[in-house]
Amino acid sequence: MSTTIKLEKKVLSENDKLAAEIRNELTQNKVASLNFVSSPGSGKTSLLEKTLQELRSELKIGMVAGDVQTENDANRLISAGGEKIKPLVTGGSCHLDAKMVSKVLPEIDSSDLDLFIIENVGNLVCPSSYDLGEDMKVVLISVTEGDDKPLKYPSMFRRSSVMVINKIDMLELCDFSLEEVKKNALQINGDLKIFELSCRTGEGLDAWYSWLKELVVQKRDA
Repeated sequence: MSTTIKLEKKVLSENDKLAAEIRNELTQNKVASLNFVSSPGSGKTSLLEKTLQELRSELKIGMVAGDVQTENDANRLISAGGEKIKPLVTGGSCHLDAKMVSKVLPEIDSSDLDLFIIENVGNLVCPSSYDLGEDMKVVLISVTEGDDKPLKYPSMFRRSSVMVINKIDMLELCDFSLEEVKKNALQINGDLKIFELSCRTGEGLDAWYSWLKELVVQKRDA
């Protein structure tokens, strides 16, 4: 047991060193950066497609699309107008790590970006332990999931700065309480910023876009 713990510490230590190098590069280039995490099917790719379609004329956006086996998500983001999109296929691993991101970041050229977004593998457990050099994690949850997700996966919600509740157009069809999920999430992390939106109807997206633009300005002026 003790040997396993030592190995985990070594792996995470090496990851944290690479993550610090990524963060330093992005900070020097004044690039705002986000790490998107969620369960499979919560709508990460859909929200990123909408974001590209709305903001690509105003912001220079680079994205890494993580997936276990396919490049489908990366292809969707390219079809949505993304010009700096790189797929990261893990080949079975349940999360991205800083080494994977550091390999593709030079191909995106962070010196020519305003915003860098990492779409992590759909998983609310493993990605919480890996720093990828981002400014903050954004955790997505959809109303088709349980409103007790924050209580089941507290580490992810504790380490995230933003929670997006997606698919609110389906609220009437689901046993999901907005009040309950927000109460559960804020119980774990009282500093969470929360967005409620629907990628299908567009409700709530304007607030999301405005926040992203404000984030970019803050990073640029820091």
